[in-house]
Amino acid sequence: MKHLTCILLTMLAISYADGLSAQTVAGLDKSNPFYAPSTLPFHAPAFDKIKNTDFKPAMEEGIRQQMAEIQKIANNPAAPTFQNTLVEMEKSGRLLNRVGAVLNVLTGAFTNPELQQVEQEMAPKLSANNDAIYLNTKLFKRVEAIYNQRAKLKLNTESARLVEYYYKNFLTAGAKLSESDKEKLKKLNQEEATLRTKFGRQLLAGSKAAALIVDTKEELAGLSDDAIELAARNAKAAGHDGKYLLALQNTTQQPDLVSLKNRATRQKLFEASWNRTEKNDENDNRPIVARLAQIRAEKASMIGFPSFAAWKLQNQMAKNPETVEKFLAQLVPAATAKAKEEAAELQKLVDQQNGGFQLAAWDWNFYAEQLRKEKYDLDENEIKPYLEIDNVLQKGVFYAANLLYGISFKERKDLPVYQEDVRVFDVYDKDGTHMALFYADFYKRDNKRGGAWMSNMVGQSKLFGTKPVIYNVCNFTKPAPGQPELISYSDMRTMFHEFGHALHGLFADQYYPSLSGTATARDFVEFPSQVNENWAMDPKVIKNYAVHYKTGEPMPQAMLDKIRKAAAFNQGYAFTEVLAAHNLDLQWHSLKPGLPLQDVNKFESEALIRTGLNLSQVPPRYRSTYFNHIWNSGYSAGYYAYSWTEMLSDDAYSWFVENGGLTRANGQRFRDMVLSRGNTIELGKMYRDFRGHDPDIKPMLKSKGLNN
Repeated sequence: MKHLTCILLTMLAISYADGLSAQTVAGLDKSNPFYAPSTLPFHAPAFDKIKNTDFKPAMEEGIRQQMAEIQKIANNPAAPTFQNTLVEMEKSGRLLNRVGAVLNVLTGAFTNPELQQVEQEMAPKLSANNDAIYLNTKLFKRVEAIYNQRAKLKLNTESARLVEYYYKNFLTAGAKLSESDKEKLKKLNQEEATLRTKFGRQLLAGSKAAALIVDTKEELAGLSDDAIELAARNAKAAGHDGKYLLALQNTTQQPDLVSLKNRATRQKLFEASWNRTEKNDENDNRPIVARLAQIRAEKASMIGFPSFAAWKLQNQMAKNPETVEKFLAQLVPAATAKAKEEAAELQKLVDQQNGGFQLAAWDWNFYAEQLRKEKYDLDENEIKPYLEIDNVLQKGVFYAANLLYGISFKERKDLPVYQEDVRVFDVYDKDGTHMALFYADFYKRDNKRGGAWMSNMVGQSKLFGTKPVIYNVCNFTKPAPGQPELISYSDMRTMFHEFGHALHGLFADQYYPSLSGTATARDFVEFPSQVNENWAMDPKVIKNYAVHYKTGEPMPQAMLDKIRKAAAFNQGYAFTEVLAAHNLDLQWHSLKPGLPLQDVNKFESEALIRTGLNLSQVPPRYRSTYFNHIWNSGYSAGYYAYSWTEMLSDDAYSWFVENGGLTRANGQRFRDMVLSRGNTIELGKMYRDFRGHDPDIKPMLKSKGLNN
C-alpha cells in the first residue's frame, strides 16, 4: 500500500542536536559520548562509540539540565518578552534532545533488551519532564502575557507562529487546570507513557513469537525457491532446523498470502498475524489498549473536551472529529460497494476452479493476484527483476529529486552506522552547497519495529546553526547472500514515499527548531511524502531506474502500460481495509470519560458494524492490539491523516499535471511554498497558496476508481 508505510517516531520530542558550540555537561562523565556534541560532520551520531549504558545517565542529566533551564525562565524577575521566554525555551533541553535522537533511532530500528529497559524506565520520567514544562504555572503566565500582547510586538511571520505554537501547546497540555487536577493529570500522563512503551515492546515480541513455522516445503508451494530458502534459514536461526519460518510484517495481511497455494497454510499465516498479541500470554496487548483508551478519555475530560479525539484534533487541519467523520462518510459507501463487487468477482474465480469454499480474508490476495494477471497480464514476479534496490534509490528516488530540485547525492563509507546494512549519503544543494546527510536502512530485522518511517538524527535550525541529518527506515525482505537485491512494486512506492518525508526535512529552512521541517500537523505531514510517490511512475524517472538487473534492458513499455492500467485494481479492498483502521482509531478515541474498561474484541467488532465496515473478507489493516500507530507512535485520533493527506496530494499533483509535470520550475515552487516552510504558517493557508483553492476530494476518488 502506497500511503500506509510511514510511521514517524514520536515517543520523544523531535530531535535537534546542538549547534557548533562546544557545549559540555558538567554532571556527566567525560567518557560518555553524549558529554559533548558529536564532532562528526553535521554532528552525526558516533554510533561506534555509543554503548547501551550511555543512554540512561545522559538522559537523566539532560532532564536535570532542562529543568534548571526552565526554572530559570519561569523565575526570571524581568517582564516576559519573546526573547527571554520563548527563545530561551527553544534553547532548553539540548542534551536531552541529542540523546533522544539517537535512542529513537536504535529503539525503532536496532533495539535490544537493554535499550528496551532504558526506554521503559525513561518513559515516565520523560513524561514528567514534559509536564514540568507545560504545567508550570509561572511559565504559562509568561507565555500567556506574550500571547496577549502579540499584536503589538511586530514579530516576523515565523516568530508570530512560535507564539501561537507555545500558547496552544500549553492550553492543550492543561496549563489552566487547578493545581490538584494538574497532579492527577501528571499521574495519568506517566501511566500512559509507561503503557505506550510496554505496548510497543510487547508488539515486537509478540510479532516475533507469532511467526508461522511449517514442517514441510510442500506447505509453502507457490513461494519462490529464494523465499523458501529464506524461510529455511530463518527457521534454523530461530532454533527450528529442518523447518520453515515465515516472519510477520506489521499489517494484518502478509505478503506471502499472495503466493501460497496451500489454503491451510494461508489460513494459518493469516491467523498468526491476526492473533499475534491476543494469546493470553505476556505479549497480550488487550489490557493495555483498554486502559490507554480509558486514560485518554479521562485526560480529555479533565481539560474540558468531550473526547480525546475532540481534544487532539483542535490543532490539526481537520480541527474536530465531526469534520473527520464527514470526510470518512464520503468515502465508506463507495469503497465498500467496490470491495463487495471485487469479492463477488473473486468468488466467481474460486468457483471456476472448483474451490468449494466461500472466499475468506486469507484467500483474497491469492485470488486477487490471479485476477490481476488475468485482467492485465501482470505478474508481480515479472516486475521485480526491473526493481533492483540500488537502481530504485539512486537512479529513481535520487534522480527524481535532482530533476525537481537540483539536489545531488554521493555515498560515503567513512561515517559509523548502527547496523552494517545502513547506507549514508552526502546531500548537495543545487548550488553545490553541502546541505545534509541522509541515512537509508531498508531491510527487515527481528529487532526492528514494523512499517517504514522517516525522522531526524539532527534537525535543521538557524538558531543553533544545524543542518539536517535525516534517516529513512523500511522493512524489505533481504535476499539470500549472492542473490540480486530485488524489491516489489509496493516496496518501490514506499521508497519514494519515505523520501518525500526526507525532502520535507532536508529542505527545512526555519530559525526555530520547534517549527522546522516535518514538525507539522499529522494531517499535513503525509502530504509531501504522498506527492513524491507520483514521480515513481513518471516516464522520465521510471525509464531511468526500471532496468532488468541481468540484461540492463529497460522495463518494456507494454509492462509499464499494464502497471498504469492496473493502478485502480483491488482499490475497493485496499481502501476499505484502510478506512476500517481509520474508523477504529476514531471510535477508540471518541469514547466518553467514566466508562469501564472495554472488552477490546467486542468493541472492535461493534465499531466496525457501527461504521458499515464489518466486511468479513476485508479485515482492518491493523487490529487494535497491533495498531502501533495509534497507541505508541503519535497517530492517536489521527490515523485518518493518511487519507486526508492523500486528498491533498492527489489534488496537488493535479496542479503539477496542469502545469507541465516534473520540471525544475515546478519543483522549485513546491520547495519554496511547501517543503521549506515547516510549520511557519497556518497549514490550510499554505496549501491554498500553493494550489490556489481548498483541497478537492475528486482527484483522490478518481485515482482510486471510486468516482463512478
